[in-house]
Amino acid sequence: MLSCMSEQEEERCIERSWADLGGDVQALARLRLSGAFGGLPSVYPVATLATACVGLATLAVADVLGSRCDRRPAEVNIDRRHAAVAFRSERYLQPIGWELPPAWDPIAGDYETSDGFIRLHTNYEHHRAAVLRVLGTTPERDILKQAVRAWSADELETAVVGEGGAAAAMRSAAEFAAHAQGQALAEEPLFAVRTRRGEPLALRPSELPLSGVRVLDLTRVIAGPVCTRFLAAYGADVLRIDPPGFHEVGALLAETTMGKRRAFLDLRKDEDRTAFQSLVAGAHVLVHGYRSDALERLGFDESWRARTNPNLVSVSLDAYGFTGPWAARRGFDSLVQMSTGIAAKGRQVTGAERPVPLPAQALDHGTGYLMAAAVSRALARRAASGDISEVRLSLARTARLLMDLGEDDPRAPELSADDVAPCLEEAETAWGKVQRVRCPGSIDGMRPRWSIPAGPLGSDPPVW
Repeated sequence: MLSCMSEQEEERCIERSWADLGGDVQALARLRLSGAFGGLPSVYPVATLATACVGLATLAVADVLGSRCDRRPAEVNIDRRHAAVAFRSERYLQPIGWELPPAWDPIAGDYETSDGFIRLHTNYEHHRAAVLRVLGTTPERDILKQAVRAWSADELETAVVGEGGAAAAMRSAAEFAAHAQGQALAEEPLFAVRTRRGEPLALRPSELPLSGVRVLDLTRVIAGPVCTRFLAAYGADVLRIDPPGFHEVGALLAETTMGKRRAFLDLRKDEDRTAFQSLVAGAHVLVHGYRSDALERLGFDESWRARTNPNLVSVSLDAYGFTGPWAARRGFDSLVQMSTGIAAKGRQVTGAERPVPLPAQALDHGTGYLMAAAVSRALARRAASGDISEVRLSLARTARLLMDLGEDDPRAPELSADDVAPCLEEAETAWGKVQRVRCPGSIDGMRPRWSIPAGPLGSDPPVW
């Protein structure tokens, strides 16, 4: 029996999630957790989620190492404080001698409606334009505030989403549970896994668990890039693909592109579609964060991918889940926090006048590490049996994982500078030197690291 509630929450989260992944329960004995609990005060135990997700990802990578090397089972070590710091890695990224662009568009944020609150996500130009078309205003925050107050939250959410934008009305947990999307999500597992028969994976012995594993990365913003960044830190050959001219959130690139090569492909052009087909055929893993119908509309659905590469492992994420009326809805961490009741709970418990989000983009980071765990478990499964896995996760399902852990104390102590400092390192990027968070965790004392500096999109050729 564990001695305190934090340990109970942590153990329950890890054990259930590892079982959902199909992991051997005996492997959990190799997971060594150390360090103080907490550090990310919130109405929900965010730091516990951080430890669990980082631990699961590292334990799963250790399984791959065991499948390719004739050695004793590897011991996995996770420092709780380092996991908590890693959940806020973009906050701790500091350029040395240069400046990052702003992380948020000037008009993004929470607005008061006639009957509540809504969050408008405008970091991408087309999402910004959709909001301005619906409201019929100029992009000035004070003018937008007045325009939004004339709408109900539900009506404005529906209008912005219908126009191709991204928005979320603030709902309570009970309201979301009663909503058709909440009901659909309640039936979804944390890891939705489908398998088919394929060829066993044969990788040569290596000290790096994922050396020689080719990962095709079709992800953006935080969650997916956290997954592929983690895989790269353990030796995977990660190639990120974006359309030419795509403008990612600039403040994130020095944080999310480390360890990866980056190429442009226009999948509407025949020659680039041919190049993409070649990349899929040569990949071991596809990780994508497109909406559920996006690849299908481009002609690259699951049946095409299975024909092109019958042994391709696929791990994908969605915002709100893969079933229900919002299965193809645009969404981001901050929006899902509003939809699922997290921001409303924060407001209620703290007595704040406005929505209160989590102290980190915890749904993004949590889902990213869970995706990395799913990739690694799928590789170990293929090595053992030849089974090929398709795995789906969602930000909203990760939100439920967090909320199911129970409530926490939002007045607890915050991570201090002394907590953060040991988790930092200096590194070069294409823009200059940065101070950044080291990849958390270790396997038999081996610390993961990134061998490719962070840099701009499209700087590499689209080849393995």
